[in-house]
Amino acid sequence: MLYYLSQSLLEWSTGTEWADRLSFLRLFRYITFRGAGAALTALALSWWLGPKVIHWLKQLKFGQDYKDKAETAGDLTSRLLSKKGTPTMGGILIVVTLNFSTLLWTQLDNTLILLTLLSVVVLTGLGFYDDYAKIMQQSGAGAKSSIKLWVQGALACFIAGYLWAIPSTSKLITDIMVPFYKHPIATGFGVAGLILTVLTIVGSSNAVNLTDGLDGLAIGCTVIVSFVFVVLTYVAGNVKMAGYLQVPYVAGAGELTVFCAAMIGAGLGFLWYNCHPAQMFMGDTGSLALGGALGIVAVLIHQPLVLVIAGGVFVVEAASSMLQTGWFRYTRKRYGTGQRIFLMAPLHHHFEKKGWYESQVVMRFYILCVLCAVVALSTLKIR
Repeated sequence: MLYYLSQSLLEWSTGTEWADRLSFLRLFRYITFRGAGAALTALALSWWLGPKVIHWLKQLKFGQDYKDKAETAGDLTSRLLSKKGTPTMGGILIVVTLNFSTLLWTQLDNTLILLTLLSVVVLTGLGFYDDYAKIMQQSGAGAKSSIKLWVQGALACFIAGYLWAIPSTSKLITDIMVPFYKHPIATGFGVAGLILTVLTIVGSSNAVNLTDGLDGLAIGCTVIVSFVFVVLTYVAGNVKMAGYLQVPYVAGAGELTVFCAAMIGAGLGFLWYNCHPAQMFMGDTGSLALGGALGIVAVLIHQPLVLVIAGGVFVVEAASSMLQTGWFRYTRKRYGTGQRIFLMAPLHHHFEKKGWYESQVVMRFYILCVLCAVVALSTLKIR
């Protein structure tokens, strides 16, 4: 909104005595300026609304009045504080500040932005439904996994189909790019591209959701990965930089930089209240939406597989859960008794079981996430 207002004022002032006084409004033409504005706006809003949201969630009794899976499993001597009673659904704070800041600072006639914001709203609704079911049941079960997968899959198929149907964006689906290689490894593979797109969005959404188990873990890693995509979206949307670095140029992708910057601001603001000991949890309301947003942005700049590198921590967390479940079912069927690879999955609980304190796990995963981010950014130059 601010972009259109500023440009209207500039156009009105042309040839008048106000022209010089309003010349600073040209700053709104720069994505870097608007990105910084979106990040600061989201951060300030989060700090202001945070206490109000926490109080509101407590009034509604939207709290986790049950032990989480790790506490229920027992033998968790390293956990000093119980998470029981902490308000959940704090993802509402993230989504509200993220969407408001994006709408305020970005160009709203951008299809990529509208697709991303629509997806965030849909996944927030799905996460809210899941969190509400957990509160009503007072257990960690929540909504059926099949329902969540159907909604996520339908959304991902809609996005993939829409991009494929529009001539200007069809290459995002039909041409498959891989990290560290400057040319598509396959062209005209629409079905393969559709599958890759769906897997990226659904997988990313669920991977962030699985990572959300310790205070500050999921949101901190999301902020780090978002920084990577601030750089990648800016390069992809700049025809000169994309040409120089030989990465796919996507018209309009620069506006996604503003969205990713807003996600950093909203994430840091939420982390203020989610760091150990957490005053509120994001719940599935936030984790499903943030994970889906990262997957969608990766698809829209034609770099879905770079997300696998940048979000390495998310990938490992999801893989640990799948391996644990798969191996347990296989050994139970073959030997009659299920066996486990890890002490507990996802992986962060495994290290808790080994005696690491919660803050140790979170900080060490942050370090690993930063390393993954550096490798992901290196794909811009190593080709």
